[in-house]
Amino acid sequence: MKHYQIVIIGGGTAGITVAAQLKLKDKNLQIAIIEPSEKHYYQPAWTLVGAGTYDFEDTERNEADYIPKGVDWIKDKATGVNPHTNTVSTAASGDVTYDYLVVAPGLVMAPELIPGLKEAMDKGVVCSNYTDPKHTWEVLKNFKGGNAIFTQPTTPIKCGGAPQKIMYLAEDYLRKHGIRDKANVAFYTPGTIIFGVPDFAKTLNKIIHDRNILFKPFMAPVKIDAKKQEIYFKYIKPDEEYAIPSDNPVGEELTDTKEIKVHFDLLHLAPPQAAPKFIQDSDISIQEGPGKGWVDVDIHSLQHKRFSNIFALGDVAHLPTAKTGAAIRKQAPVVVENLLKLMKTHEVGQASYSGYSSCPLVTRYGKMVLAEFKYDNVRDSDPMISKFVDTSKEQYSMWLLKKYGLPFMYWNLMLRGKA
Repeated sequence: MKHYQIVIIGGGTAGITVAAQLKLKDKNLQIAIIEPSEKHYYQPAWTLVGAGTYDFEDTERNEADYIPKGVDWIKDKATGVNPHTNTVSTAASGDVTYDYLVVAPGLVMAPELIPGLKEAMDKGVVCSNYTDPKHTWEVLKNFKGGNAIFTQPTTPIKCGGAPQKIMYLAEDYLRKHGIRDKANVAFYTPGTIIFGVPDFAKTLNKIIHDRNILFKPFMAPVKIDAKKQEIYFKYIKPDEEYAIPSDNPVGEELTDTKEIKVHFDLLHLAPPQAAPKFIQDSDISIQEGPGKGWVDVDIHSLQHKRFSNIFALGDVAHLPTAKTGAAIRKQAPVVVENLLKLMKTHEVGQASYSGYSSCPLVTRYGKMVLAEFKYDNVRDSDPMISKFVDTSKEQYSMWLLKKYGLPFMYWNLMLRGKA
């Protein structure tokens, strides 16, 4: 049985960044990363791939090139975590034991949670930038008019803004190609508002109004009929029944079971998402209640609430903020500092995560709003950038940051432990 001082589950953004930072601080640490994938993807650019303005191939690199020097890569799937015996099980490499564990396997797509979605995913006119952005681009290019429906599930998802980013780009594409007057563009969301932070919501509400996008809150997608090109929603506003509005451009129909049926000619959605099963089945996850299945960590120290030698970050951690790469950039140094302090003194460090996350909201080709915020939906814009640019307004400079600056920073600085 192999034993390491530190085992990291996951070689995605979070796992690699933490490993790189740990090695820069102390090159003698014995660290292993458990990660089955040969390829590493820069997923934030998939929004741009889906809109035909970024090559998918440029989002892909070899995982081997980013495993930090001196870190053992266990090229295998983690299949279980037993925090009582400090053991991680793997599919083919046996058990691995640890003194300290960093849990960062990300999340998994769970299309089976919406009946009909699994069969429809990435086929015909149903597309998702979360799974196959190249298919999204094909669907957009082939769209000739009708209902372009954009939606998201009731589960937590990676980058909560992504389902609306592709909608703004698609709408702009239709304008540029003379199809906009033949199309209804609608955003159906289980959410109550377009965005949680007031400054950014104000900008987005104006964009939606000015560009004649139909905004439908309190709408949870419940099933899809791919053959008939119909999606069904449940209206989830408390104590209120849904009535079809008199102005009904998309042709909503109310079924006997009070579901809202909508025909689509293009459907883009974020599939439901969940923590990996081996996490849900482990004692490290929250066992009951709203965060059930996600890893149970202190929202500031990122240390596990019940097992002090475990930390978690990234999409799998139960944190009340958006699951983004930008969040990981601020979480990683907190995990590293607190973990190293714990190893040296048996007391967790003082580093604290404020809930910072950011959502680069691409609003059209060549324009972006940079939404930065922390816990409780408090705006948290970078003081340096804010001196020069109002990031709550659409900016060309922010588009350049999204398309060129952030990918460069990701591959060359963040994954090397330097940003």
